[in-house]
Amino acid sequence: MSIYLDNAATSYPKPEEVYQAVMNAMREVGASPGRGGHRRSLEAGRIVFQAREAAAALFCAPDSSRFIFTHSATESLNMALRGTLLPGDHVITTSMEHNSLARPLHLLQRQGVELTVVQAGPDGRVDPVNIRRVLTPRTRMIAVGHVSNVSGTIQPIEALSAIAREAGALFLLDAAQSAGCVPIDVIGSGIDLMAVPGHKGLYGPQGTGLLYVAPHVALRPLLTGGTGTNSTSEEQPVTMPEGFEAGTHNLPGIAGLKAGIEFVMKQGVAAIADHERALVCAARERLQALAGVTLYGPSDPVLRAAVLSFTIAGKDSSWVAFELDQRFDIAVRAGLHCAPRAHRTLGTFPGGTVRVSPGWFTSLEDIAMLVNAVEKCL
Repeated sequence: MSIYLDNAATSYPKPEEVYQAVMNAMREVGASPGRGGHRRSLEAGRIVFQAREAAAALFCAPDSSRFIFTHSATESLNMALRGTLLPGDHVITTSMEHNSLARPLHLLQRQGVELTVVQAGPDGRVDPVNIRRVLTPRTRMIAVGHVSNVSGTIQPIEALSAIAREAGALFLLDAAQSAGCVPIDVIGSGIDLMAVPGHKGLYGPQGTGLLYVAPHVALRPLLTGGTGTNSTSEEQPVTMPEGFEAGTHNLPGIAGLKAGIEFVMKQGVAAIADHERALVCAARERLQALAGVTLYGPSDPVLRAAVLSFTIAGKDSSWVAFELDQRFDIAVRAGLHCAPRAHRTLGTFPGGTVRVSPGWFTSLEDIAMLVNAVEKCL
């Protein structure tokens, strides 16, 4: 029996409603939203609007127009960073970030943005006191990942956003590993910008994403082109959200994302979080009993989400993942997981770790089979 434990990369399987929504958008609607006044185009526009409304409801935002559709969280992060930062601005980030955030920041640093990387603790958690220590009068943004894709560590985002607010800086949240798995209230948590993938915890198709932009944030468009609005002007409109969605929408993907968000809301984010936490706790308890296995990240289940990394003494992580796949038909991920600084922080560079990331459709039986397979690899 095939077991999929790589939901931190892309969730699988998707709910049946997602598959149906993608097919219906292609087969029954077909047209592009905002590119015509005929029935099919209007129906496409309704789907896009309803998806935006679903996202706003999930993240407790009063205005759905503050959500921009992108093709990934990576694009959302680039849009957030390039659309707000200028040479001379100061940005604070952490040593636990994925390359989707770290690389755009590195590029901006080369272009004149000042960057400070705050070291996280050995469990991957960042002390807000250390963030406050590096504030300067030029600090324009604090940018952090909500949940580490390596250790599963949950960062104290309310404390970090409060520091940003006191300093008059923006708070950018990379919610790649938390959206749909950890409750998020963009207003209550003081989030100014938030990047969200559609294909992970929201159970949408690949090639979908969201960027939340708070009403007080002035954003510059990353792309320019056709928007279906203000067609007489050669200037790119900056109205939300159309001015930031140049080009044809990915209607089948957005329809699938809408169905995925509705599925998450039907189950309840808290219920999903509890289910995934129970699976990770079960995996930790059994794996740490095996000789030679080292686990990473917080031991307190409250401080971690559904990502668990481990290594086996004397065994290359890539070999372990290959064995689990080829011998036991268990899909995990091995290596650096596009987060080299995180591995330096955890002490697992350059070999990386074996990463296990269960999802809503994972069972305790799946976890038991994983542990048995790891034991046989030993």
